Amino acid sequence: MMPPFIDASAERHLDWIALTDALAAGHSLPRAEIGDTFLYRDPDTLLSRAAWIDGLGSLVKTATIFPENVGPTINGAVSLFSDTDGTLAAMLDFHLLTKWKTAGDSLLAARRLARRDARTILIVGSGTVAASLRAAYGAAFPEARFLVWSRATENARAFADGRNCEAVTDLAGAVGAADIVTCATMATEPVIEGEWLKPGQHLDLIGAYRPDMREADDAALRRGRIFVDSRETTFDHIGELKIPLSTGAIDRDDVIADFYDLDRFDRSDDDITVFKNGGGAHLDLICARYILDAVEGAK
Repeated sequence: MMPPFIDASAERHLDWIALTDALAAGHSLPRAEIGDTFLYRDPDTLLSRAAWIDGLGSLVKTATIFPENVGPTINGAVSLFSDTDGTLAAMLDFHLLTKWKTAGDSLLAARRLARRDARTILIVGSGTVAASLRAAYGAAFPEARFLVWSRATENARAFADGRNCEAVTDLAGAVGAADIVTCATMATEPVIEGEWLKPGQHLDLIGAYRPDMREADDAALRRGRIFVDSRETTFDHIGELKIPLSTGAIDRDDVIADFYDLDRFDRSDDDITVFKNGGGAHLDLICARYILDAVEGAK
């Protein structure tokens, strides 16, 4: 029998809070074996990520990132394999998995690091990831007011329309008004300045995925308590941390914990917390298993 192909219709069975609980549970299993391959042809990227978690299975996810595409700039394919016999358990729609894994990754951190009374959330960026962040953060902070900023004001306004968001043009002012700032841009130079941050905030950095990319400046990292989803996928591959580590702006010891130390994800009311969402195939694997289980459980 052919293994199932899980497409976007699976979303009716999925829940953002349940996904973050699954991601937390997955990090209580034996540490994942992961392997990443990055190939570059400026400005394009071919990224292949593989992971194996004993007791959960294995996964290979390949992404093509073509920033100059007129249509979707990111495409790819996902294969999920059985931990028992190595057979193909499912093929998953790349965009479905990427959506839920990326936003779920940040939401798990925010549920631990953001103040529970957060009432204003700023989304920096207005693309596909920003849309999933609006849905994910809305599930965990249903009473929050959402702001959105984009370099192109018309894009922010189009994003806000129908999503119960307010488009803003003053980024510094919006950062200063927000309890949570979540960034999903393609920036290679910082768009968030540390001097804009205030005590009690949570800063979520998603967009940077290459060694030449970052969204926050050195001051933001030095002012905050830094957390990551995975040391293995953030320190040496992504400019958000790779660049300030190489210049000495921060040290590796400044990163307090990753998801394998979730008990260390905490805050006091006046802390500024900074989270770098770097991804990794082990997160895709946990998310894919959650999706497959949710679909099969609904039958």
